[in-house]
Amino acid sequence: MNLRGIVAVGGKPGLWKALAQNKTGFILESLDSHKTKLVANLSTAKIAALDEITIFGDEDDIRLLDVFERIKKVKNVPEAKADSKILRQLFREVAPGHDEEKVYASDMKKIVSWYHILKEFPLFEEVEAEPVIEAPVPEPEPVKEEVIAETPAKKPAAKKKAVKK
Repeated sequence: MNLRGIVAVGGKPGLWKALAQNKTGFILESLDSHKTKLVANLSTAKIAALDEITIFGDEDDIRLLDVFERIKKVKNVPEAKADSKILRQLFREVAPGHDEEKVYASDMKKIVSWYHILKEFPLFEEVEAEPVIEAPVPEPEPVKEEVIAETPAKKPAAKKKAVKK
């Protein structure tokens, strides 16, 4: 699953795709059918990239991408407006070890609604690009500098003028 460039904006419903970046923020486009464009100012808007979001876990945080991968395997995913008990049961299955005191019903509803938005897009089935790890480049050996003693340049001998007497 490749969710690079997909963001959630605080105070705005749905998900957004980052189209470009300018000096003050990002130019975003909604993933719904309206394709609304938005300029999100970094100083005022809360923007969260989906590929960086984690869920509170009892021991370690759980990546949202891992939760989405597990939700894909569930046959009947409830709607986001389902009862919180049904959503909690789903999360016990797809996010085992999540902290039930810190992960609220509103968080689960948001994640399930994001899943329903994303499941229709081809990027949801794309394989995430593995980071390219290049072999370390050896340091070049230091160049030995030879110091060449400079001899002072000789001034050309001045021509003597013949003086007539």
